[in-house]
Amino acid sequence: RQRVQIQFVEDKQEFSRFPTKAGRRSLSRSISQSSTDSYSSAASYTDSSDDETSPRDKTQLNSKGTSDFCVKNIKQAEFGRREIEIAEQDMSALISLRKRAQGEKPLAGAKIVGCTHITAQTAVLIETLVALGAQCRWTACNIYSTQNEVAAALSEIGVAVFAWKGESEDDFWWCIDKCVNMEGWQPNMILDDGGDLTHWVYKKYPNVFKKIRGIVEESVTGVHRLYQLSKAGKLCVPAMNVNDSVTKQKFDNLYCCRESILDGLKRTTDVMFGGKQVVVCGYGEVGKGCTAALKAMGSIVYVTEIDPICALQACMDGFRVVKLNEVIRQVDVIITCTGNKNVVTRDQLDRMKNGSIVCNMGHSNTEIDVASLRTPELTWERVRSQVDHVIWPDGKRVILLAEGRLLNLSCSTVPTFVLSITATTQALALIELYNAPEGRYKQDVYLLPKKMGESLLYLHLFGALHENTEK
Repeated sequence: RQRVQIQFVEDKQEFSRFPTKAGRRSLSRSISQSSTDSYSSAASYTDSSDDETSPRDKTQLNSKGTSDFCVKNIKQAEFGRREIEIAEQDMSALISLRKRAQGEKPLAGAKIVGCTHITAQTAVLIETLVALGAQCRWTACNIYSTQNEVAAALSEIGVAVFAWKGESEDDFWWCIDKCVNMEGWQPNMILDDGGDLTHWVYKKYPNVFKKIRGIVEESVTGVHRLYQLSKAGKLCVPAMNVNDSVTKQKFDNLYCCRESILDGLKRTTDVMFGGKQVVVCGYGEVGKGCTAALKAMGSIVYVTEIDPICALQACMDGFRVVKLNEVIRQVDVIITCTGNKNVVTRDQLDRMKNGSIVCNMGHSNTEIDVASLRTPELTWERVRSQVDHVIWPDGKRVILLAEGRLLNLSCSTVPTFVLSITATTQALALIELYNAPEGRYKQDVYLLPKKMGESLLYLHLFGALHENTEK
């Protein structure tokens, strides 16, 4: 397979032109589909119901008299600052990068428009980019993922943030447009999670898109959409595939999900895992993390998997590989982790037993056919936040979590330490694309080299230990 040779700053490195096997796996999401159907909401001091007035209808000023932002309540900035300070304590790689590079300002002149989850961990990344010389405008990649107080804290220091928890779909696209369409300011870098920002700029502002120096994409969905553009010959700027880098896939996807899957299920259902029969659909890195946690708690775990290598791995790890239809009537919990759509169909939901739980750990809510459940013969009963009973005519109840959207960020929190690795990878990719001489990168999608990833992990894992020892 042909490979593209590039040079990374001073050291010669090699980026794979094509994605890994997991990245090549066919996904069914179309490039025009919106990530607003992803549902994720980290723990927050505030709730969107505190004030029903839309932020779009408010006039707010930060302490500097600036109004170039749109958040729920700018007065929450002090609470958000505390959240960010907590996150900084466990993001050693990112803080180390900030300290080492802020004198050189490698992103001076960079105008970055970002579309990610807006949480305390992302705020540390954004503030690092600012410290390295970048100007940033930011919006949320999911309509429920924003921590309102963190968005306020970023707006207070001058980052133009357009996001709040509980946006409508119209709000979602309005916020993206406000970030991109600013008089006298034109982005030259994109940091995306899901591909919606990239798609918006490509469709609505083609002249801006052509002048972008690089795109950095974090999610499997967004990476798939980049490859769609590339295959169609429409990707006119270089892009970095962060999702399939070793520092993202082998750590964030695996260990983050291993810890957060139990947290999300416990907080929503108080379920006892010992003895429960659980089927995990998909044995990629996310599936591996989920099954490891469930097995350790005493659950009887089945795996469904279409990739023969991943299926063999599941078998060798001690899990029974099955077809979902074989076990659908007996399992207590179904967890989807594939990145595909209609993995769990209405017919299968009809055959699930009373009291069973169904949830999704993938990027968007297409994995469970939730739309088919919104019919007159079924009754929806909200039990608590992110928990619904779907009731069949015969009285059978299935517990649906987060309306089939991303469980861990919807119903719990995710480990800061692991997210630091991903955030540092994103920052390094931005630095490389922005500073690369003309011609180093073609109009293609590139993958972070393994050697650089290993160096980053050493920085992350041992940097904090070294600093704490010195203190």
